[in-house]
Amino acid sequence: MVGLGPKHPPSRKGSVADIPQDLLKQIKDFEDEFTVNSATLKKVVDHFVSELEKGLSVEGGNIPMNVTWVMGFPDGHEQGTFLALDMGGTNLRVCEITLTEEKSAFDITQSKYRMPEELKTGTAEELWEYIADCLEQFINSHHENEKVSKLPLGFTFSYPATQDYIDHGVLQRWTKGFDIDGVEGKDVVPPLEEILKKRGLPIKVAALINDTTGTLIASAYTDTAMKIGCIFGTGVNAAYMEKVGRIPKLAHMNLPADMDVAINCEYGAFDNEHIVLPLTKYDHIIDRDSPRPGQQAFEKMTAGLYLGEIFRLALLDLLDNHPGLIFNGQDTSELRKPYLLDSSVLAAIEEDPYENLEETEELLERLLKIKATPAELEMVRRLAELIGTRAARLSACGVAAICKKTGMESCHVGADGSVFTKYPHFKERGAQALREILDWAPQEQDKVSIMAAEDGSGVGAALIAALTLKRVKAGNLAGIRNLADMKTLL
Repeated sequence: MVGLGPKHPPSRKGSVADIPQDLLKQIKDFEDEFTVNSATLKKVVDHFVSELEKGLSVEGGNIPMNVTWVMGFPDGHEQGTFLALDMGGTNLRVCEITLTEEKSAFDITQSKYRMPEELKTGTAEELWEYIADCLEQFINSHHENEKVSKLPLGFTFSYPATQDYIDHGVLQRWTKGFDIDGVEGKDVVPPLEEILKKRGLPIKVAALINDTTGTLIASAYTDTAMKIGCIFGTGVNAAYMEKVGRIPKLAHMNLPADMDVAINCEYGAFDNEHIVLPLTKYDHIIDRDSPRPGQQAFEKMTAGLYLGEIFRLALLDLLDNHPGLIFNGQDTSELRKPYLLDSSVLAAIEEDPYENLEETEELLERLLKIKATPAELEMVRRLAELIGTRAARLSACGVAAICKKTGMESCHVGADGSVFTKYPHFKERGAQALREILDWAPQEQDKVSIMAAEDGSGVGAALIAALTLKRVKAGNLAGIRNLADMKTLL
């Protein structure tokens, strides 16, 4: 079978001897379509750098480059008890975090609540009521019969939001399958605080953060070489620390040029105009049929939400446009259900350790009610590898672009998200792409290392709340809206 060349991490190639020629040709076509070579990666990165710059300009661009008002890294000596609320795509998590006297140490208590699917397209009021329910349950179960003094809350709101202040955020647009009317274009903090107040809960939002910024700060808390935080999960994103003097859209505020502020890139929106990304027909279909066509182009090629759908569409293409090539005479109605397969299916196929792909065979039978032949299993395996490899290689472009833009030649990158933590070979494939993009010599040690991050949406949110209160105390009030309320938390 045609491989990706020696530079790519080895993966089981299976036997081509028994694969019919027409199916072999189709595998070759998939390889041509999904393989991203070094030259393309470099072209993507160069455009990426200019788009990051554009996002920091007064005019702005596709990539929002949101200023977070997280000013600088923790020093490891932060202290206090904080709540963290993480509103992700699947779960809602509430944590109580105590930053202890010991350097870079903390205690954590947490509870997870399932995010009901109907909430994602329900009303704004239902959303805030549900969040307040979870916070109330958490306080009641962990502080039963106790008098709780006002707790500062770090609210991880992992959706693109414009922040003129750290304790507010205007939702730019919903992502991750959410589509709740009446929230876009509005500050998400007041409606939550209103419900908390109505219920008499002793909680005040000290900081609204993005999970990516939290990942950056939590990782830097335990490793000072961490300079970029990334999410490779349901969505994709990165955050890094920028000098205020390099942010033209903040020039009017006359802040010290050498002051650091974290930028939440929201770079899932990179290349919405489709200038450099190597799109396939399947990517175009995903964009066309999504709730937001023309948006989040980079995310739709690399994020966990879409990898299984790309895979499904490719199989469907073979079924509909090459009759009799695969799954002959079988009922393929299950395969026609959009988003039936998620990235965990591709991960399971890639992890199948058996030469005869026995686990993949069982998976297809269970999920799609299809009994695949050995040749079809080989094709399915190769397709999964190609889609997973493309996602990892393109994902590395965002990291490389931040390094090139800031002039960082070496750093650690803290990465979180289900695709990074659970998808086989993702880390190695991304590392190989970085080597190619940044032109390291074969014997050189990796200068930019992507590694598992600390808990950004929990510990990171608590740390950012702590850092915010620390600077209020020190009189650095840039990006603080509700100063009187903030002082009640000191």
